[in-house]
Amino acid sequence: MTAPPTTTSPPQADPGTPAVPDEGPARRPVRDRLAAELATTPGRLALATAVAVVACLLLAITGFLAGNSQAAALRDAQRDAAQLVGTQELRNDLVSADATATNAFLVGGLEPTEARERYEAAVSEAAQSLPALASTAQGADETGDLATVSDSVQRYAGLVESARANNRQGFPVGAAYLDQASSALRDEVLPTLDDVAVSTSERVDSDLTSVSLSQALLLFVLLGLVALAAVQLWLARRTHRRLNMGLAAATVALLVGGIVATAAVLGGNGVARSVASGPYAATVATSQALSLATDAKSMESFTLIKRGSGAEFEESYQTSVTQARDLLNEAEDAAGTRNDPLSLLDAWDEKHAEIRALDDDGQWDDAVAAATSTADDSAGAAFIAFSDAAHADVETTSTQAVDRLGSAATTAQIAAWVALVLGVAGAVAAAAGMNVRLKEYR
Repeated sequence: MTAPPTTTSPPQADPGTPAVPDEGPARRPVRDRLAAELATTPGRLALATAVAVVACLLLAITGFLAGNSQAAALRDAQRDAAQLVGTQELRNDLVSADATATNAFLVGGLEPTEARERYEAAVSEAAQSLPALASTAQGADETGDLATVSDSVQRYAGLVESARANNRQGFPVGAAYLDQASSALRDEVLPTLDDVAVSTSERVDSDLTSVSLSQALLLFVLLGLVALAAVQLWLARRTHRRLNMGLAAATVALLVGGIVATAAVLGGNGVARSVASGPYAATVATSQALSLATDAKSMESFTLIKRGSGAEFEESYQTSVTQARDLLNEAEDAAGTRNDPLSLLDAWDEKHAEIRALDDDGQWDDAVAAATSTADDSAGAAFIAFSDAAHADVETTSTQAVDRLGSAATTAQIAAWVALVLGVAGAVAAAAGMNVRLKEYR
């Protein structure tokens, strides 16, 4: 007797056993297909093509970014350096106006026309430069500080006018007005301008640091060249053909683009460093020296105005002249040329010593006459010669600094576009050259 057939049902999964996730039929085939493609020559050629194109685009992008970012940093340094020089020149104009007004006050009555004109010219230049500086100021703090300076300058000019009016009539209160005006200038205006100058100087330093940071991007340019060279070496060994026209053209494009970008970026960094230690440093030092010497000129007059009680002003004079002399020595080292203002400062200091000798000997009238004289061999003429020479040096070195930074920025900008264009052209040439080899397997 034959046993009836039995049907075995598939085992039921234990409802308490967690289901094992399927690896996914789609994931394995993609991975496998990719591995299979790379195992073939056409697949490897496609990968090499991608590497060559990416290498070219890497140079294009990083070369453009390096040149463009450095150009921006150089232009920022150019703008901030000009702003700093303008701020110091504003300070010098105000101190010069005060020195002229103080010296003219010694004459008594109606001051000399020449002195009055110098005072008005200095105040006018200061008033005209304030709006321009405020328009290029960075941040609300600097803008607010310059607005405060503008208000204080107007108040200073008003006090000087009151001093002049009283002095013309022989009223002693005129000296009090002048003292108040000078104190307001030194206690309110000059410290504020010094704060603006410090913040601007810090920005210049930051800008110059940013210029050097662009060099880091050149590593990616080098990486692109190495990657393209590796593709060509692999292709030559694989196909036993030494030259691929597309890759050769891409290599030339990358070499030219890389050399241009590297030369511009490294050159821009060199220009920034040489400007910082050369004409820019000379400009700042000479401008500060001029401000200190001009302030010393005011102290010379106040020493006589106080008639026997001006020892503290003479001490201030000596301190300012010593500091100015040190700064002019620094400027001479930075500029690498002989410093005419330094010798002229010494000549004026000798005239000041003669004035002090007269005053110390009790010849106050003769000392005042020597201090206010406009003769060719006078102290006033010696100081004007120094001031004119210092202004000329500041103008020369500041122009050099601004022009060199601007020229380097333009060069970096051009190099950025050259690297971008050549990098893209190299990518196209590399793709075309590799496509010729891919067609041989189709």
